[in-house]
Amino acid sequence: MNRIFLDNASTTKVDEKVIKAMLPYFNTKFGNASSIHAYGREANEGLEKGRERVASLLKAKPEEIIFTAGGTESDNIAIKGIAYKNKQKRKIKGPHIITCTIEHPAVLEACKHLELQGFSITYLPVDQYGLLDPAELETAIGPNTFLITIIYGNNEIGTIEPVKEISQIAHDHDIIFHTDAVQAVTKEPMDLQKTPIDLLALSAHKIYGPKGIGALFIRKGVKLEPIIHGGGHERGLRSSTYNIPGIVGLGTACALAKERMDSDNIHMKNLRDYLIKELLTVEESYLNGHPIKRLPNNAHFRFSGVEGESLLLSLDEVGIAAATGSACSSKKLAASHVLTAIGLDPVESHGSIRLTVGRNNTKKEIEFVLEELPRIINKLRKISPLWTSQVG
Repeated sequence: MNRIFLDNASTTKVDEKVIKAMLPYFNTKFGNASSIHAYGREANEGLEKGRERVASLLKAKPEEIIFTAGGTESDNIAIKGIAYKNKQKRKIKGPHIITCTIEHPAVLEACKHLELQGFSITYLPVDQYGLLDPAELETAIGPNTFLITIIYGNNEIGTIEPVKEISQIAHDHDIIFHTDAVQAVTKEPMDLQKTPIDLLALSAHKIYGPKGIGALFIRKGVKLEPIIHGGGHERGLRSSTYNIPGIVGLGTACALAKERMDSDNIHMKNLRDYLIKELLTVEESYLNGHPIKRLPNNAHFRFSGVEGESLLLSLDEVGIAAATGSACSSKKLAASHVLTAIGLDPVESHGSIRLTVGRNNTKKEIEFVLEELPRIINKLRKISPLWTSQVG
């Protein structure tokens, strides 16, 4: 049985060129980049080349990039680091952060942690498509607001937020702006020389790189308090022996993405639009997220009378890998906080499924999905009390 991977928002297959670039740093160039001997210098070359490649993709400066273990750590360093630094610097009473209800758990849980320490957090609502209203955000700004953190492209429903407008509002009010861009990097063109984003998180395994490595863009002049202490790596902001193979892999993935971003995104958008067009012909099917302002690889549906977990398992039986929501929280039984935030009730939330295409998917694979998925939906509806009560 051929297998089809349509869960590229959870992770991507590591590109063969990335693997090839990484291999020498496991055996022949295995030195510690902090050592001053030849082995160390060789590893350090890989470190700094990786930094340059990440910066080049974002149109940032190499010295504005620090390496982390992934998007979750990048978000935590950014949010907690700026919070602790600003509390020290300003001695703010009632320090205030603005975020929104559909953030990744890495952001929401970091904010909840800060609430326990006396920080005030505003969780702004979104509309039925998952879009935040910039005017509402500007109204929420108060005299003690020092950080705004808004996701770039949502990891579940794929909605792209008006980040450029929001970052400008933050800039105009002299407020630090952070964005979790883990899903959006390489899917949206980014120029950090022109867009006033202060902190941006990304992860390698979403862009055909290895797992366990990510990066955080920190605009020059933005000061953070470290949340990890040790040997003083990465300008003292992220102490730990460098994961050189991972950094080389991330850098190579960024270089490849820069070369093929336009063609990849056109390819993914065509497959995504084909999926959306055909699946919306299924009775009682709906698209979750914005119909236009969405990531090029994301198609998120709900099917009335169908339970998403059953649909997922049925697809897996025929070799199709999909997801019911965020891979970071897909084993939780509670309804997705993102789907709840856009107004879906628990039944509608549990009847939703996410299909995310990648550069390696083909039209032939999508055609197979379009044959199997409607058949599975009809099969599940025949035994679903939700469907029989609806149509009976």
